[in-house]
Amino acid sequence: MQIERIRNFSIIAHIDHGKSTLADRIIQKCGALSDREMKNQVLDSMDIERERGITIKAQTVYLEYQAKDKNKYNFNLMDTPGHVDFSYEVSRSLASCEGSLLVVDSSQGVEAQTLANVYQAIENNHEIIPVLNKIDLPASEPDRIKKQIEEVIGIDASESIMVSAKTGMGVDQLLEAIVKKLPSPKVNEDPTLSAMLIDSWYDAYLGVIILVRVQSGKLRKGMKLKMLGTNASYIVEKCGFFTPKIKYSETIETGEIGFLTAGIKHVSDCKVGDTITDGLKPTDKPLPGFKPSRPVVFCGLYPVDADDYDLLKDSLMKLGLNDASFSSEPESSAALGLGFRCGFLGLLHLEIIQERLSREFDLNLITTSPSVVYMIEKTDSRVLEIHNPSELPDIMKIKSISEPIIKATILLPDEYLGPVMQLCNERRGTQKNLSYVGKRAMIEYYLPLAEVVFDFYDRLKSITSGYASFDYEFKDYEQSDLVRVQILVNSESVDALSFICHRSKSVSRGKMYCEKLSKLIPRQQFKIPLQAAIGGKIIARETINSYRKDVTAKLYGGDVTRKNKLLDKQKKGKKRMRQFGKVEIPQSAFINVLKTSEK
Repeated sequence: MQIERIRNFSIIAHIDHGKSTLADRIIQKCGALSDREMKNQVLDSMDIERERGITIKAQTVYLEYQAKDKNKYNFNLMDTPGHVDFSYEVSRSLASCEGSLLVVDSSQGVEAQTLANVYQAIENNHEIIPVLNKIDLPASEPDRIKKQIEEVIGIDASESIMVSAKTGMGVDQLLEAIVKKLPSPKVNEDPTLSAMLIDSWYDAYLGVIILVRVQSGKLRKGMKLKMLGTNASYIVEKCGFFTPKIKYSETIETGEIGFLTAGIKHVSDCKVGDTITDGLKPTDKPLPGFKPSRPVVFCGLYPVDADDYDLLKDSLMKLGLNDASFSSEPESSAALGLGFRCGFLGLLHLEIIQERLSREFDLNLITTSPSVVYMIEKTDSRVLEIHNPSELPDIMKIKSISEPIIKATILLPDEYLGPVMQLCNERRGTQKNLSYVGKRAMIEYYLPLAEVVFDFYDRLKSITSGYASFDYEFKDYEQSDLVRVQILVNSESVDALSFICHRSKSVSRGKMYCEKLSKLIPRQQFKIPLQAAIGGKIIARETINSYRKDVTAKLYGGDVTRKNKLLDKQKKGKKRMRQFGKVEIPQSAFINVLKTSEK
């Protein structure tokens, strides 16, 4: 295939604006799948994607299209996620393409994630084709939305393509626009193989499968490859394309996106963004790769059954291969045993990883309370990154604690502005901007990330009846009055339940944890005090009452001193028992306390 007839492009949009449905219609029009093989959201291959109706993994498909000029073209289409937690998937897809289809719902218009994705595409010097979807809806307002795209994003929308991804209306014009408007890959005269590793995943039959974009040279079956980042060498066993069925090929040419298998045993050899080159005649110039992702939410994952630790370790390695935005490192806890400290791009990302570990690897896990990374400046001027509250140094050695601040952009109907501003102020937010996009308000707030990761998005959707859209980007670290709250059970600290929060919220959260635990820990023969403490100061307390045995039941009369003697004896016994009595906290109590966030 001549390089002038190749088009590599991504489909980008806000959540639910119709990316995957549009990808279905393009696949159908290009004849890649028959009507019998076709199904809705064909590129959403995971069960969890189909159940939730969201795209989690960016998927590639190689299509052949015969244009009206009778020439055949090769399309490499990448369907990307819309949710902010999977923005790393979007950035990887955009780095391996030359153009983008910007899909905008013609009834809802430009949303927060539309802006975030289109700015990423502009950064990658993409040619952008605006596509107005859902024009068959009665509420569709294409002229208003075109004007909105020009005002808010600043790109020409006069030649936007009108489509209905559901019915297939306008898709033929879109395919012709892709041929005419999107650029072909740049011609690279260098014959040395240079390919970028875009994605990789583990297959039970084929081992590690690698998705590559060939920038120069030619990748052939049987050739020796070298990974520049890890210095690993392999022989290509099979290579080819996803159409979306696997189609094997002898070569992958310059400008094409395809896959290869090479009997890769070590998952650590596949680094996303690495440069793959000819093992016999390697290039000395690595490709720029991708900016590494920055996890913002951390939590511990522990197996309920300690025997599953090795399975969890193996599963996390395989998932890390498939999802480069997720990181893990071993850690141990006195209460929960051996586990891993994992980093995620958001709470939905955490939920999806947990669900995938449960489904794909049959693991039963305990998840500790999510936390963010804090910067600690010690009195000796050393700066530490704290992922886990138990790592916090002694309060006398801390000079200052800084927390991550994000810049949040919220688009919402005007009538919900008051309650949303109140929510942001409750979460210690600082308003930076308020403007109007047509009839809708757009507010910008600086918010502490720790206040957002729990249930901010759910509360926002609830307050605005689902009409608000929310996007954020990391801004900086800012000094704040933060404290570590320890939970004491029978005067012993439980590390797995300690947390860091702002001093103003420490009492309410400490009280909430104690109240929950008092209902979850079983009663003993002695009273159990449950306390929340900051350093040596107790800020909240609940007590689990002991079982009461009637030791005076056998008395049948006589002097009252006999009764008091027995009660004093019981009191001493309970005191001694409490002194030496250890409280076993059931794992179900950990799960239930950590599962529920502050409402």
